[in-house]
Amino acid sequence: MNAPTRTAEAAALAAYADEAWDERIVPALTDYIAVPAKSPMFDAAWAELGLIDRVVRDAAAWVEGRRVAGLKLEVLRLPGRTPLIFFDIPATRAGSGDTVLLYGHLDKQPEFNGWRADLGPWTPKYEGGLLYGRGGADDGYAVYAAITAIEALDRQGIARPRCVGLIETSEESGSPDLPAYIDVLRPRLGQVGLVVCLDSGAGNYDQLWLTTSLRGMVSGVLKVEILTEGVHSGDASGLVPSSFRILRLVLDRLEDSKSGELLPESFHCAIPAARIVQAQATAAILGDEVWKRFPWACGADGGPALPTTTDPVQALLNRTWRPTLSVTGVDGFPELSNAGNVLRPYTAFKLSLRLPPLVDGNEASLRLKTLLEDNAPYNARVTFHPDGRAGALGASGWDAPELAPWLHGALDAASNAHFGAPVGFIGQGGTIPLMSMLAKGFPKAQMMVCGVLGPKSNAHGPNEFLHVPYGKRLTAAVAQVIAACP
Repeated sequence: MNAPTRTAEAAALAAYADEAWDERIVPALTDYIAVPAKSPMFDAAWAELGLIDRVVRDAAAWVEGRRVAGLKLEVLRLPGRTPLIFFDIPATRAGSGDTVLLYGHLDKQPEFNGWRADLGPWTPKYEGGLLYGRGGADDGYAVYAAITAIEALDRQGIARPRCVGLIETSEESGSPDLPAYIDVLRPRLGQVGLVVCLDSGAGNYDQLWLTTSLRGMVSGVLKVEILTEGVHSGDASGLVPSSFRILRLVLDRLEDSKSGELLPESFHCAIPAARIVQAQATAAILGDEVWKRFPWACGADGGPALPTTTDPVQALLNRTWRPTLSVTGVDGFPELSNAGNVLRPYTAFKLSLRLPPLVDGNEASLRLKTLLEDNAPYNARVTFHPDGRAGALGASGWDAPELAPWLHGALDAASNAHFGAPVGFIGQGGTIPLMSMLAKGFPKAQMMVCGVLGPKSNAHGPNEFLHVPYGKRLTAAVAQVIAACP
């Protein structure tokens, strides 16, 4: 990484961000990580336990304690829905008409297993510039970094537009509660000119990365039932078809198990030429690290297991613009130590179908349900129950609008000032439902989607960490871009 080329203003923003992270943000996130505030999809008793409410109260108190001039903060609670923090900070630039909308979330993924012996999902540990624990990077830091970026500008007397914030608590469940809040808040959001979403990732820790696209997702439970109870496998096998084999046959309608390619054309879309060009440029920066960064197990020959492709360009496109299927959970199987000779009555898989950015998530969920359930082999009972609420059973992806010249210039200047390298462009394979909602509601808004989830940060998995030095530089860069917003 080259030395940053900073103006006096950029240096002041960086110094403020460094101090804020060391003295205020890292301690706040340490407390946040210790709270198992799992998203409602993973904790049906979230309301009774009050853990989501706790992290919301803590974050709201922290924000209000910063005493930003003119700041108004509310914790909104619609009946039957997770709470949302909304803050509104008036402009310091005379005549500024547009609003900057900043976004993050406080709900978390579940624990998962495989954590290092000295780490745990709810046991924060700060080591070598990395803050370990569930949710710090995805996405607890966002509200703290957003307020710090605004504070940095105000403390230096750098004029900026009006800023509002949406900090939700159902994102890891597909944001089922967010549309209702956006409907309520729409008259108060104003004319949104720039969205700053701090829930994305980075190709490396050496430059600012702008997310150019996000995949959509359909998730749900596929269940195959063939018996009402388990029976002796020696007595029934060969006559009663295995529920696992039936489920495998059903999945063959969806996926080529040899290649991993999704078979229905309706789950694919044409990749825009501009995104292919960007993938080629990003592949030139990252090279084989696109695929080498994953924690590969030992392969058949003693070397690492291999990816579906070692071509960096195709690897980038596979994880951002092509549909893929993952099985993320199972039911109907006993523990290995308790697995007797029994033909099991049912098999259930939790499916995660990632969709290209231009495929409608709700329509895809309906097509998937029909594909899996119709004409069941052996007349078995086959059901697919997609996650989400009626009318929003899948999350749509997002393809960024064309960058306005002012934003492209501001991003490049901020990246050079705080990282010593130009801005990079990368698609992400994850899903942020808010982005497609805002793209429809504010079609003229520019989008700065970025985040701290760089190589090996492992959000959702074991040993998740937040790269604090990157967080500091990102915060200063966000401040600089906000100041450049017309």
